[in-house]
Amino acid sequence: MSQHIKLFIPGPIEVSPGTFAAMAQPMIGHRSKDFQNLYAEIQPQLQTLFGTKQQVFLSTSSAWGVMEGSIRNLVKKKVLNCCCGAFSDKWLDVSRRCGKEAEAYQVEWGQPILPEEIEKRLATGEFDAMTLIHNETSTGVLNPLTEIAALKKKFPDVMFIVDSVSGFTTVPVAFDELGIDVLLTGSQKALAMPPGLALFAASEAAFQRASEISDRGYYFDFIEFRANGEKSMTPSTPCISLIYGLRHQLGVILTEGPENRYARHAKLNGMVHDWVQRNGFEFFAPEGYRSKALTCVANNRDIDVAKLNANLKADHHLVIDGGYGKLKGKTFRISNMGDETEETISSLLASLDDALAKL
Repeated sequence: MSQHIKLFIPGPIEVSPGTFAAMAQPMIGHRSKDFQNLYAEIQPQLQTLFGTKQQVFLSTSSAWGVMEGSIRNLVKKKVLNCCCGAFSDKWLDVSRRCGKEAEAYQVEWGQPILPEEIEKRLATGEFDAMTLIHNETSTGVLNPLTEIAALKKKFPDVMFIVDSVSGFTTVPVAFDELGIDVLLTGSQKALAMPPGLALFAASEAAFQRASEISDRGYYFDFIEFRANGEKSMTPSTPCISLIYGLRHQLGVILTEGPENRYARHAKLNGMVHDWVQRNGFEFFAPEGYRSKALTCVANNRDIDVAKLNANLKADHHLVIDGGYGKLKGKTFRISNMGDETEETISSLLASLDDALAKL
């Protein structure tokens, strides 16, 4: 058996033996009472984490499925895609590929999306939907979601669609309190599960908008999700093993407690930040807009990032990320999300010191 290489990349992240064990339970029929009971059992826990009284839906897909589905279900006129990195930029492309009229509010990678800039654009009346990535994984930018969501009161007819794939459970994201229309996440980031499961909540206004759109498709049809969800079912065959894993992880997360989880992520993130500064590196994201789930480090020292990672893998059996897309080598990313502890992050940072010294 090959040596286990521990992941400190920003997704997929490390999955615990307990989660894998939970996923190994015997299969059940996805149209059976057993599945309905499983779905119903985890629903209150999901609602607690999402901060909502709305139903939380499970989609057998990556989060991109629900991101595309949100466009197909909610855009009638024109969508404003807020672009600040690889994933938010891609949402603009997805919107256009879905045949929707779309416009970018584009900022330089590493910079945040600002509420005043969104307000200027929405005030034109051109848009009936907008997309925002809460935590832009490619750049380590945490966008000011609370301030942006406050604009919903001024633009009630604009659908506010938010991806919190790498922000969810690392910082508070209360769906009902924010007043947004869609909040979505995925299994492979801070939930510390394998990829393949997306989770989302939608507002009453979102369901109303979806009902007015005839070409919203089937697989990601919000109306189908709701109709099936009311019976503790999914529209199509669900990834039952992942849902068993989700049940386990929800127990872990809620036993720790959301507030303790947020505090732990902040502390571990701070430990990484201390390492960055101690070693003379800089942050790619500006002060006040830095992710609590990961750190995107600017390679201002011009080190060989690929060699650093090779040293980590060979000597310590762990890896970090060498920079995403056009930032490869110009940055590197260190994840602290999921089930990590002070002990595991301390060990990682000591290993990074050793690998750095060998460059």
